[in-house]
Amino acid sequence: MDKFIYKKSAGITALSASISEFAYKRHAHAEYAIGVTLRGIQHYTLDGGLQLSYPNGVMLFNPEQAHDGMAHDETGLDYVMLYIDPQLISEVSGTKDIVRFSNPVVYDERLEQKILSLSHAVLSEKDEAFCSELLISLTDYLNQTKLSSYDKKDNALIRKAKDMVHGSLENVLKLDDICKELNLSKYQFIRLFKAHTGISPYQYFLNCKIERAKQVIEKNKDIYAAVSECGFVDLTHLNKHFKSVYGTTAFEYMSHLN
Repeated sequence: MDKFIYKKSAGITALSASISEFAYKRHAHAEYAIGVTLRGIQHYTLDGGLQLSYPNGVMLFNPEQAHDGMAHDETGLDYVMLYIDPQLISEVSGTKDIVRFSNPVVYDERLEQKILSLSHAVLSEKDEAFCSELLISLTDYLNQTKLSSYDKKDNALIRKAKDMVHGSLENVLKLDDICKELNLSKYQFIRLFKAHTGISPYQYFLNCKIERAKQVIEKNKDIYAAVSECGFVDLTHLNKHFKSVYGTTAFEYMSHLN
């Protein structure tokens, strides 16, 4: 049976997941996603290539890096994941530079243990101060290794398009308005956006709506506010898309955070 447990502390969201038949649709997170495969093989596509994370494999996803995910075979999959806002990583690191992971899967026992310690602390609802200390230890280790490098600036047109998308999440995607502002044809824009992000503008728009809904739920503990503020038709519509990204419905996610 597929199982997803989310907890949040010190600005960090931790997930403990066990899946057999569930498969994530292609999506991206605004946060860094850092996790460990505990049992089975994590199977996903990333940057156009197939990735396999075997037991003890550390998975490293950059913000807005499109991917899917599933168990590689019928034996199923257990894993933990940490979702950490880029601004929090920058604050802990003491730098404004955006760091990007260069390898999607690594096998590093010390890094694995730091991720497991932090995820266990968040999932077992340890004190925020303790979780913050573990986050510092994890971030320092990531910075000390050669697993990451400083990111280059986004393409200016893509950054502007993303800003326009974020400014109208409660409405339908106005592709024509964005294309007019960027002086591109619809097909030029779709190709350019997908080349830079790995997903289509509509997929990005939908991901942003789901991410905004998650933030509303975390802040207000109100799934119906998430429906109205993020432009979903109804709760069923929100739940359908929320589950495709987080493996659980909006209500179930909210109940985990209480």
